[in-house]
Amino acid sequence: MTRVLVTGASGYIGSVLTDYLATHGIDCVGYDPGFFRPCLLYSPSSLATVPRDARDITEADLGGIDAVVHLAGISNDPMGKLDAAQIYDPTRIYSLEIAKRCKQLGVKFIFASSCSVYGLGGKELLTEGSPPQPQTPYSLNKLQIEDDLRGIADSTFSPIALRFATVFGSSPRIRFDVVVNMLTGLAAATKTIVLNSDGKAWRPNVHILDACQAVLRAVELDYCAGELLVLNVGDEVNNLEVIHIAKIVQAAVPGCELRFLSENPELDEDGLIRDRKVEGDVDARTYKVSFEEIRRVMPRFACEWTVERGVKDMSTRFQELSLTSEVFKRRGFYRLQQLEYLHENGYLSDELRWLKAPPG
Repeated sequence: MTRVLVTGASGYIGSVLTDYLATHGIDCVGYDPGFFRPCLLYSPSSLATVPRDARDITEADLGGIDAVVHLAGISNDPMGKLDAAQIYDPTRIYSLEIAKRCKQLGVKFIFASSCSVYGLGGKELLTEGSPPQPQTPYSLNKLQIEDDLRGIADSTFSPIALRFATVFGSSPRIRFDVVVNMLTGLAAATKTIVLNSDGKAWRPNVHILDACQAVLRAVELDYCAGELLVLNVGDEVNNLEVIHIAKIVQAAVPGCELRFLSENPELDEDGLIRDRKVEGDVDARTYKVSFEEIRRVMPRFACEWTVERGVKDMSTRFQELSLTSEVFKRRGFYRLQQLEYLHENGYLSDELRWLKAPPG
């Protein structure tokens, strides 16, 4: 049986991925430092996760492992008083170190990258060969890790970088700071959809189960070309303007009012909807992506979820959970706010190492 180690196993994607791989015959072990472990919307699977920071993974941890799926990293803006280098440089360093250990031991390495590396685009669909234009430290970090992996690839090591579109869909450790989830959560909890921009930016989107499927296909893929394989993960049908996503949510949750944060700042007293990268009501990050290459390289991969289907599924689940505004606003469902809280209250060091356990 194939044995896979997943870093970041208690995050938004990891909390779904480990169970998904297990149900498809993969023996999984999850590693995670636990920053978001208690941030639960509903109960996760019973798969045990080792409380381990990715920076501390050793060769011994890789014994008997066939593939590493590297999800661990910092998502979203740099935090509070910490600058981008303090946040993202360590992520780049430990990602390369894990990859080097995998190379030495003959372990497949699959890196969770992001379509956000494209940053800016016109009307054309961007491919893996299009020039990247990262607009945030997060996106630049993803691109730098890809470059590092490209630098160590050779005839003995062929890493894979999966550039995920913006992931959406239900997870025990839901993120309400990504567009489809946020708008659907807002609609279910408050009957009001609030856009933090004019909604004209384009985004590629991929359902969390389709993202998991892509990882499974990457684990199964017999790839040994001696260079980094980069694949966009998603489907062209889910390239949508944010305003279009809002209207899909409106249709799925009857009685919702669509409003704009620039006109109604009082709707975000907690600062959860506001995006620090949106300026003057305009989100400069706008791009559409081609997913032809992943279908060519992995013929068995096909997205099963449209945004419409995913929104309907989430709205039904939120209704079953009786999602309230209070639950929707829980700090743990917003990655930046949770990390800032842990850091500013002395639970995490400037290096994002545990100093003490938080209450509860």
